[in-house]
Amino acid sequence: MSPEQLLLEKWRTLPPDKQQEAIDFVEFLKFKTTSTTQREAEPKTKPPLGERLRKIREEIVASGVSLLDWEGVEREKAERRGGYREDAE
Repeated sequence: MSPEQLLLEKWRTLPPDKQQEAIDFVEFLKFKTTSTTQREAEPKTKPPLGERLRKIREEIVASGVSLLDWEGVEREKAERRGGYREDAE
């Protein structure tokens, strides 16, 4: 008896609600297998994060927008957290 025939024979002995659960489970397995296969088949063309960040920084610098110095970073961070004080260190 083939696996397909064995599966069908066992499936027929189940009550209708369990038959539906079996169908749902098989659909889940199919989805999971298809998703995994598609992910493995997709080319890994994205450059690493560091490369992308350096490229973004280069584009910003080339555009003429000034980057923040360390004090500017701290000031912006403090403003976002509720306020910046000149005398705070």
